[in-house]
Amino acid sequence: MAETAVTAIVIAKNEERVIARCLQSLAWCNEVLLVDSGSTDRTVEIARESNATVLVNTEWQGPAAQRNYGIGAARGTWCLLLDADEWVTESLRCEIRNTLARSPLQAAFSIPRASSYCGQIMRHGGWWPDRVTRLVRKGAARFSGGIIHDHCVADGDVGRLAQPLMHESYRDLDQVLGKVNAYSSWGAQDLLRAGKTPSLTRALFSGWFAFFRTYVLRAGFLDGKHGLMLAISNAEHTYYKYAKAMLLVQQRKAAAE
Repeated sequence: MAETAVTAIVIAKNEERVIARCLQSLAWCNEVLLVDSGSTDRTVEIARESNATVLVNTEWQGPAAQRNYGIGAARGTWCLLLDADEWVTESLRCEIRNTLARSPLQAAFSIPRASSYCGQIMRHGGWWPDRVTRLVRKGAARFSGGIIHDHCVADGDVGRLAQPLMHESYRDLDQVLGKVNAYSSWGAQDLLRAGKTPSLTRALFSGWFAFFRTYVLRAGFLDGKHGLMLAISNAEHTYYKYAKAMLLVQQRKAAAE
């Protein structure tokens, strides 16, 4: 493949509602890989219809492991990594192409991410510019992290792109509630693995501070009612993460007696 060849890597599970949009925005790439975690809907079928190569890795250990799995299979010199609910705009595509055409020396590039919450792009509350390192040179970067979040570890300098990656983080409140439940359960496991000591007092304080940080310190109030809703859901996620961890500790102690 050419020196500036790009492999797009998308991680997904049961994303039939959004996967076509994501893959269509990557049609310009030299290769598109879908790393599927065991979808039971039409995600895989839609991906194949979009000429993506489907790789199945059902042993979910977090997004980092899935991204690294895709990088290992990629044939391109550069890898562009997306979640299924993200997509590349024409302006970002042009910037990536123009940047790689100059044969850059960087190991990776970070991209600002514009995320929407219940239909509104959020510009405050810690959601913008929300830089994520997602364009990496194969062999010069890898991903690390827990069950929910991941980050790039680059063996060299990380450049900065200007055009944003689009992200439909939460389409409606039903999805917000579902993610609060799922992510707080995963987060509780991460807390215990990290050796944290959860308590109800810690849960209450952490939830309150998550609201204060989002709405006040990070100026979420400037996003209007959506900023308030986001601050509340961040507080709920944080509170339930610590509360669930506390109950898990109690359950383990009871089982050991």
